[in-house]
Parts: sequence; C-alpha cells; structure tokens
Amino acid sequence: MSSFKRDKKEEEDSGGSPFMNLDKTIVLQEARYFNETPVNPRKCSHILSKILFLLNQGEKLSTQEATDVFFATTKLFQSKDVMLRRMVYLCIKELSKLAQDVIIVTSSLTKDMTGKEDLYRAAAIRALCSITDSTMIQAIERYMKQAIVDKNPAVSSAALVSALHLSSTAPDLVRRWVNEAQEAINSDNAMVSYHALGILANTRRNDKLSIVKMVTRLAKSPLKSPYALCLLIRLAAQLVENDDSDAAQPYIEFIECCLRHKSEMVIYEAAHAIVNLRKTARDLAPAVSVLQLFCGSSKACLRLAGARTLARLTSKHPTAVAACAVDLENLISDPNRSVATLAVTTLLATGAESSVDRLMKQISSFVSEISDEFKIVVVKAIRRLCQKFPRKHQSLAAFLAGMLRDEGGLEYKAAIADAIITLVEENPEAKETGLAHLCEFIEDCEHTTLAVRILHLLGREGPKSRQPSRYIRFIYNRVILESGPVRAAAVSAMAQFGAQRPELLPNIRVLLARCEMDDEDEVRDRAIYYNAILDSGDQQLINDFIIDVPKSNPILLEKALRDHIATKPDEPFDIMTVPMEEEKKKEKEDVVEIEARKPKQMTIEEIYTQQLSRVPGIESLGPLFKTNIPIDLTEPETEYRVRLLKHVFVRHIVLQFECLNTLNDQILEKVSVRLDCPPEYEIKSMLFCQRLVYNQPGSVFVVIEFPCAYLDSLGTFGATLEFVVCDCDPNTGAPDPGEGYADTYPLEEFSIYCLDQIRARIMGDEWDSTWERAANVPEVSGNFVLPELDPATAAKSVCEVLGIPKSGIIDGAIKEIRGGGVFRGGAPYLVKVRIGPSSEGVRMQIAARSPREDVAQLLLAALE
Repeated sequence: MSSFKRDKKEEEDSGGSPFMNLDKTIVLQEARYFNETPVNPRKCSHILSKILFLLNQGEKLSTQEATDVFFATTKLFQSKDVMLRRMVYLCIKELSKLAQDVIIVTSSLTKDMTGKEDLYRAAAIRALCSITDSTMIQAIERYMKQAIVDKNPAVSSAALVSALHLSSTAPDLVRRWVNEAQEAINSDNAMVSYHALGILANTRRNDKLSIVKMVTRLAKSPLKSPYALCLLIRLAAQLVENDDSDAAQPYIEFIECCLRHKSEMVIYEAAHAIVNLRKTARDLAPAVSVLQLFCGSSKACLRLAGARTLARLTSKHPTAVAACAVDLENLISDPNRSVATLAVTTLLATGAESSVDRLMKQISSFVSEISDEFKIVVVKAIRRLCQKFPRKHQSLAAFLAGMLRDEGGLEYKAAIADAIITLVEENPEAKETGLAHLCEFIEDCEHTTLAVRILHLLGREGPKSRQPSRYIRFIYNRVILESGPVRAAAVSAMAQFGAQRPELLPNIRVLLARCEMDDEDEVRDRAIYYNAILDSGDQQLINDFIIDVPKSNPILLEKALRDHIATKPDEPFDIMTVPMEEEKKKEKEDVVEIEARKPKQMTIEEIYTQQLSRVPGIESLGPLFKTNIPIDLTEPETEYRVRLLKHVFVRHIVLQFECLNTLNDQILEKVSVRLDCPPEYEIKSMLFCQRLVYNQPGSVFVVIEFPCAYLDSLGTFGATLEFVVCDCDPNTGAPDPGEGYADTYPLEEFSIYCLDQIRARIMGDEWDSTWERAANVPEVSGNFVLPELDPATAAKSVCEVLGIPKSGIIDGAIKEIRGGGVFRGGAPYLVKVRIGPSSEGVRMQIAARSPREDVAQLLLAALE
C-alpha cells in the first residue's frame, strides 16, 4: 500500500498522463513479459492498460501484432490476481476484433463463466459472447439461460447485455431466452430489470401485437426499477404515436399516472413523453405543472431538464408555457449559465414585444460567459424573434452584428449569419440593415465558406436594393484581398449586378476585365465567361446563364457524365435530363436546445443509385431523370409487404418492387412480378429476387419502355407477386427438405401519372418576364369545372397533381398558380392556372406553354 501511495504521488508530481506519447512498438515489446514465469500482476496490469489506451485512441494493430498480443495475454489466465484477471477479460474483448484464432480461449472463459468466483463470471460472460459466433453460442446456451436468472445481479446483468448485443447477429437464438428474461424483469435489482425489459422489447420489435400485450401487462403491475419504468414509458409513447384511435387511451393514462411516481427520473420521462405526444394545451397542464416544479428545484440537473423541455414546448404551445413565466424569470440569474440561457430563450419565444428589449439586455450580460453551443441556442431564439416581431429588426440585427464581431468558431458564426440572412430574405424593411452588417463582417471574415455564402447573398439581393452600387466596393475588395474560392464567388456576385442593373454594367465590365488577369484559373475563367455573356446583350442568354441558372444535382451529374462517356461519348450530353438540386425546405424549428448535428440529407435518387446499378443494361437507358416517392401496394399488416418505386429515364421507366417477407417459417425463392400493362407499354426485361428470407428486404426490377406518344404514357397497371414457397425452421431459418410449391399474391393496381414524368422547379421573382419571353412558344389552354367548393382547396389539389410547390399559389379572390419545370425528355414547360368561384362551383382556367406542344397537352390531360 505504501508503494502504491508513493507511485501515485510521483504521478501527481510529474504533471501529466503516464500514457502520453506512448509508442506502439515499445508497448508490444513490453507485452512479451507476459510469457515469463512468474509474472508481476501489477506490472502486467500496467502493460495491459497501455494496450487498451492505444486501442481506444485509434491506434491500428496489424492482424499479426494483435494475434501475438492476444496469445501473450492468454498466458495470464494462470494468475490468481483478481484485478489482473479483469484486465485480461477487457483486453480479450478488444483484441478479439483484430486477432485470429481467438476461439481458442473459449474453454477458459467457459470455465470462469461457470465457476464460483462472481468477480470472474460477469466479465467472462461479456468476453465470451464477444468472441464467439452464433454456432458456438449454442454450446453454452444452457449456461447463458442460467446466468440470466442468476441471483448475483452483476452476472445477470452481464448475461442480459450480452444477449442484447447478440440479438443483432443471432436473433433467433436470443428469442429462445425470452422466458428467462421475463423472469429477470421481476428482479429487485434496478439494472437487471431494465436490461431484461430491453431484451423483451428488442426481440419483439417487429411484432406489434406482442409489444402491445407486453406493455399492457406491465402497465397494470408497475415495475420496481425506475430505469425499466422509463423504458416502458417510451414503449407506451411509441404505441400512442402509431395509434390515433381510442385504443391508445390506456397508455396515455399510464403515462399520466407516472407523473405521480416517487422517482424524479420517471416523473421527468413521463412529462417529456406527454410534451412530445399531446396536441392540445389543455392536456399539457399536468406535465407543465411538473416541469414548473422542476424549475424551482435545488438540483441543477432538474432545473436544466425543466427549462429545456419547456423550451421545446414553446414553438407548438407557447400559451401553455406562458404560465411558467415567473419561474423562468427566476432562472435568468441562475449560477448555471446553461439553465439561464434556456430560460431567457424560452421567455423570448413566449414574451410580448414590449419585453424584448429588457430580455436582450439580460442576455448581453452573460452571453460572453457561455460556450459556443449555448450561444447558438441564443442566436436561434433571436432568429425566431425576428420572424415574430419584424418591427424590432433594427435592435435585433444590431445585437446579432455585435455577436458576429465577438470571438467564436465556424458553427457559431454560421448560425449568426443564417439569422441575418433569414432576416434579409423575409423582412424587406431589414434588407439594407442586414446586408450592411454582412458587408462589414466579410471585411474580417476568416472562414472561406461563410464569405462565399455571404457573397452569394449579396449577388442575389444586392441588385434589388435601393442603392446597389454601395455593395460593389465590398465585393471587389474580396477580389483584391482574399483566397481563390472567395475571389471566384466575388466575380459571380459582380456579374449579378451587371446582369440586373444596366446603369452599373460599364463599371462591372471594367472590374471583370481586371479579374481576367487573375492568377487563379477559376477566377479568370469566370470573369471571361461572364464578360462574354454580358457583352452579347442578349437578355435571354443573360437570364439563363447568370440570373436564373438551374443547378443540377452534383452527385447524379457526375454519374450521368461517366455513363455518357462510357456508352455514347460521340453524342452531345443533355444536362436537362439530370435531376436538379432541390432547394432546402425551411423546416420549422420546434426545439430550442442544443441539437445533435444531423447527417447530410441524401436525395431519393442518390439513395437508390447503387441498387439500380444491379439491373443489367441500365447504362444504356441514359441518365436517371427522376425517382418518385415509394407507394405501398399492400396493407401494412399483411404477411408480404410490397412497395413500388418508379425510376424514370428519358424513354424508359424502371419499376422497383421492394418486397418484405414477415413470416419467419417461410423462405420465398424466385420472386417475380407479373404485370398487366396497357397496350402502349412494352416490357423489356425483369430482374428476379432469387431469395427472400424473413425480415430482410429484396427487390424485383422491371424495365418498361414508354409509348412514343406522350399522351399514351398515362395508364394503369395490374400486378401480381409470384414466388416459390419453401418452409423453414422459424428458430434457425434452416429450410426444410423439399422443393417447395409455387404461389401468388395479388397486389394493388398502380398508375403512371404526368407527375411521375415531370420535375417541377420553384419559380422565382422573374416569373412574369419568363412567361412573356415564352410568348412565341406553343400554348395549350382549357377551362374546367372542379368538384371542390373552396378555391383554396382546389388550388392545393391542382398543385399536387402537377407537382407545383404550394408556394406557387398567389392568394386573392381568384387564386393564381404559377409553375414550371422540365419533362423527362428535357423539354421545359410553364403553367399558369387561375381558380375562382362561379355559379357552377369552382372554375379553373389553365394555360401551358412548352416548345413541345404534346408536353403542354399532357399537362392538361393530367387534370381531366
């Protein structure tokens, strides 16, 4: 003990971690000490700690190195030292992922697992389950069942957690341990009960009826474990989410009953569930009362939980949170600045316009003391405030500009820039103020991505301002002072001014001519490109290549170019056949808190590109034009589930039938789809799904050629699923002997619509000029009487049929819809619809313009 104290003091005196600057080679050499006899347990534990540290720091060991260390570590099983043995188990778990022949220690671990030393048993179970596969686990299945119901909670919990990990690789095996897990739920130990419920919920996650029975039974006899009760509340909340009928009422009553539990953890989980489930402020009262009590708690964690959940509630039900205003104001001076930040941002969202200035002063007093993460929370609250009280834009923009000048990282600065950009785009009165603040910021901006984004905004909004010339100096300064990407963005911004403001065009030409001498290729090319277009004087050319430029999806554009070079390199490439990059929809933020960074959103075309590549001859169809949203061809509760995706090409459509077999005692083979097609369509090929096992999706692909006439492309298809059924063991999935029998399954009919073959574009402010420029293009028009009684409802229905965004509806006594896009052949089109009341109901006038008259006719036919 004295030596232990001395070493500890030496470590403290050294002033750093003993594992800093570890060298992998030296540590591997030290591991050879494990082969000596006898060994020093303490020295071995220290070496094992070094190995674990290197592995957890991301150090890569080769297979041979890991194998050598693994077998050297197994020699330490001879030691009787308890601490060393537990370190050995940890090392075996980590090295088993890298080393070879790890199965050799199975017998030693099994011996420890069934021994009398409880300290060994739990760790041995974890290590054994991490190194063995499903076939080996069957040999120790009896021991695992005994361990699950063991009296020692550490052993029982270790077995349950190991079973939970094994459920991803051997679900059928773990499903046989349900009875033991059911018994473990009633354990007096909180963690054992929690882990047992986790096993039961995981094994039944695909069986809704079993989950309903389990939750109903456990809700009637509340669990002792608060952890298990929290999980049960979450399961009940999921059932309520998925069921809007009165059958969900018992689960709601159970969650409300948990608000009166003695455990604070359970109370908060119930309140959190109610806040996220309820839609009316009246039903929220019990949960809000609990959260209000939490805000006055002496525990900082409860105050944070209460303030955070109330902040989440503000966007949907501000009136319900308004009752907690006094408690939240008391939290503004809370010593925990995270709690104070959430309290202030919640008050900002629920307070009146008159209280904004006072709250902003309180924020400024401590905003410098909080981290960037909570500063972002404040910025988001101010951003919503700008939308709620547009008359306060001057003071709010000034406050944001002050925060923009403070120190901070890229994410924090980007959040402020986003707030100011939103203010500029949504409030015309704040445009000049917001652009001025952003111009000042890019003078000292050290983040290239932010500078490029702001320059893009200046190019888009600056020409529409009252004094556009004032922004050119800030933009041209970037050409002189900044890096290549920023200079290129500045050139594009200047071109926007020259294209939209004729009085500035001579000066812009001079500036672009100077940029033609730049050292960077991208800057020179852009300057020459824009100068040539501006010098042409062709307004149509300027609009199409500078002002209103369609942007293709970069990932799909690259793939289309590669396919074009591989298949038809001598033919011209049509960029209009590539899907455009969709503008990001502004999602309404309903959480005023620190949020996890969301992964990058992929388009549906990108998601299914790899699956489509399996279809033989797919390259010959040309670039993918559009993938439509999947539609279900079966009911959700049927034994075979099928949904359809329509992948549209220029002259072909690929129908992808995604199939799912929900029967664990059957395997489907040679799965295909028999189609009843309209006579104008021709089936070219079909790719079968060779094998469809339980709960693993598979796809059938059918390639069909479109009719030559566009109007004939509207049609309805019948479909039947055909397959060979082979019975199998529901537990192991092993097929029974025999060849199986053929069977069919009817699917719902589906249609090919006009909407499936067009890609709508969001029309900007230049709609009128675009429509006038297309005056000489063929036009088809018609009058219709719609069955809807309300013009607003009729307008939404028309938008859904033609794929026009709802933002294309112009409100008024007579609704007007403006839209446009591209047909699958690359032909552009424009649509103007007027809808108004009449004596016969709702009358609609539609006019469609397109270089191809049959495309315009197809748009009208879609509404008939």
